[in-house]
Amino acid sequence: MDQIRTGRFLKQLRNEKNLTQEQLAGRFNVSVRTVSRWETGSNLPDISLLTEIADFYDVDVREIIDGERKKDMMDKETREVADKMAAYAVNEKDKMLRGVQIAGIIGVILTMAATVLQVAAYEPDLKRFGAVVATFASFVAMCIVTLYVTGLLKKIARHKGFVTAVKVLTILLLAGVTFYVFIVVAIVGMFGLLVSSAKVETSTSYLEYNNYIHNDRGPDSEYAMGNYPMFDVFPETIPDGADVKKYSLMYYNPWDPQIMACMTIDHGDGYGEEMARLSAIGVEPYTDYYSVTGEPDGYDIIAMDADDYNGFVYAMIPENSEDNTCITYIALVFCNYSPDVEPADYIPPQYLLKGLDVSDDNPYRQRML
Repeated sequence: MDQIRTGRFLKQLRNEKNLTQEQLAGRFNVSVRTVSRWETGSNLPDISLLTEIADFYDVDVREIIDGERKKDMMDKETREVADKMAAYAVNEKDKMLRGVQIAGIIGVILTMAATVLQVAAYEPDLKRFGAVVATFASFVAMCIVTLYVTGLLKKIARHKGFVTAVKVLTILLLAGVTFYVFIVVAIVGMFGLLVSSAKVETSTSYLEYNNYIHNDRGPDSEYAMGNYPMFDVFPETIPDGADVKKYSLMYYNPWDPQIMACMTIDHGDGYGEEMARLSAIGVEPYTDYYSVTGEPDGYDIIAMDADDYNGFVYAMIPENSEDNTCITYIALVFCNYSPDVEPADYIPPQYLLKGLDVSDDNPYRQRML
């Protein structure tokens, strides 16, 4: 069988009737592209349409298949066989499509439910946004497939006004989604730029203390965390005559500032005055936050500022230590329920609160989010 020859013959028959491909497509409820494929020989009419096409052009089915006119027309017996073959093909096609139709309807319902649930639980996040878009695209695809296999797509396509309205609505939706995607990408890009440009600042010299703590002026003010009320636990400045036994500080600001600081000062004669200042601050409840169960082993906390979101700033002294004049100050301040660095890398573990868990998947964060 020569498909190219058959295609040319079908084009000849159409031209003899002075019909356009669009007019013929409307006559047999197919697309213009389908008619074009018939006439180029890249595809052949469905067997269920052959009899209708033959009757429409007043030719024999065999003539269409052979791609040329025959003298003898289709006899009654041949026509009956062709009609039965067409009816059989339609029946088999319906059986095959029935399962696809049911699966399509179920798919539409499930993807619609998934889209609704994701939108209802949506929080601004690029991955979540991508999941919503992908689910919605799957929903649209399932709708189109279901409309096609049920035959409704052809019926809808006949109403040009409705098709135009759908096209306009689709363009508007795509424009809205594109705009939203642009905004999200711009925000994420800006955030990524800030994160990538941020560097971990470390200080091991107490002479730099005021560059980070209680500094609200000067070129280094961008590094200051001491303006936060939590840092009232730390001294305003390192007292004259005090002996700094230990000092280390980490500052990181990818978006929101974070600081890890550890400082031990021997206050000498000023110990009583500093203890009075810290006693006035007092100890806020803190064991409900980040799985903390109590003080570090061997220490008594004498001042604590705890925040359910930003962490802890506290001062402590050794337990049962007579004639002690040393006070250790610890800052563990971050945001979003978890720091971007490991606290033990900057604060000796023995100074950390017992039970502390500020890992990315810490139970407290899971509960709060």
